[in-house]
Amino acid sequence: MLLFDPYAVRPLFPALAQQCGMREAVFFDGPGGTQVPQPVIEAMASYLATSNANTHGAFPTSQRTDETIAAAHRAVADLLGCAPDETIFGPNMTTLTFAVSRALGRDLHPGDEVVVTRLDHDANVAPWRALEERGAIIREVDIHVEDCTLDMADLAAKVHERTKIVAVNYASNAVGSISDVRSVVRLAHSVGAIVYVDAVHYAPHAPIDVRGLDCDFLACSVYKFFGPHVGVLFGKREWLERLRPYKVRPAPEHPPERWMTGTQNHEGLAGTTAAIEYLASLGATADASERHSRRAALVRAMTTIKTYERGLATQLIEGLLRIPGLTFYGIREAARFDERTPTVAFRLAGMSPRAVAEALAERGVFVWDGNFYALGLTERLGVERQGGLVRVGLTHYNTPEEVDYLLDVLDALASAR
Repeated sequence: MLLFDPYAVRPLFPALAQQCGMREAVFFDGPGGTQVPQPVIEAMASYLATSNANTHGAFPTSQRTDETIAAAHRAVADLLGCAPDETIFGPNMTTLTFAVSRALGRDLHPGDEVVVTRLDHDANVAPWRALEERGAIIREVDIHVEDCTLDMADLAAKVHERTKIVAVNYASNAVGSISDVRSVVRLAHSVGAIVYVDAVHYAPHAPIDVRGLDCDFLACSVYKFFGPHVGVLFGKREWLERLRPYKVRPAPEHPPERWMTGTQNHEGLAGTTAAIEYLASLGATADASERHSRRAALVRAMTTIKTYERGLATQLIEGLLRIPGLTFYGIREAARFDERTPTVAFRLAGMSPRAVAEALAERGVFVWDGNFYALGLTERLGVERQGGLVRVGLTHYNTPEEVDYLLDVLDALASAR
């Protein structure tokens, strides 16, 4: 297995050198958007300098734009394990999900049921709740409050012959819990339902194989895995061909173009390819038989990242649990860390989440506070009216020293109460 060295990649990220006070800033804000390596910045600038044009023209810059788009489809296909024509781009995951929900809504009838969960970001809830306008009935799956995981028994009770769509996240953007997507897919498909997976939070932390999952749709966001603000959607070819998206005339009739409304963010797509190439470089090997397989390199890279981040998460969670007055939300047992990403949430007695975030920011540590659009979760945990949670999200460019510094600061804040 490749060994991961965060100190080797950190110089590629210009943002990480920023000073905050007397020290380098500590970026633990990854779940809201990761920092970007220099190759991504250069790819976007190069596109704007040499290829900036609309598509399908007879002249070179337009032709280079066409190739930029095609290259991004191929790169995302390698990342997700699908075919290039099963990948769709859009402004963000939320917009893409609304587009799919509206297209699926054409075929719903009053009384058809859609299943969502309390663990999800609202981008994978609100677009499905909008189908109530079509007469759909929305069922919400509960969580286990003690560890913030999906209640699979409740899910099984709510999926039946009237279920048409099941929307589930791959991992919680608020507390890091990983859902058993394969089991969800098997259950949903047993009654003929479609499964839509929100993998926005999962994508930066582990390999994704949509063929292995057998999900019908899967969405993620490039800016969560070290790239620009671009949304990505995988859809099984049969669904992309069968469904009728809302689009302008005369738009292409075949996927993926028929799903990509309007002019795309071309410089963002150049950055998308560069972000995936960066990740693939972390899984590079000297084995000549695999040297040209970007998919294999990506799987190696993401597996290595997952292993490294698990060590960081262990260090972080064990330290947080020792801080007096800190309430931890989510999976805390080391033996279960394969069931979570390195994103954690907590509250500190005597301080609001915003006050904690502000105190950390003053000391050069960047974290998020609030509900992170996981409104169903913070309401279920009973913390929404108290300012939600403090969220710390680790990525592969973070270091053990940064984790120790955060723990020292939090321990000092707790002692000063």
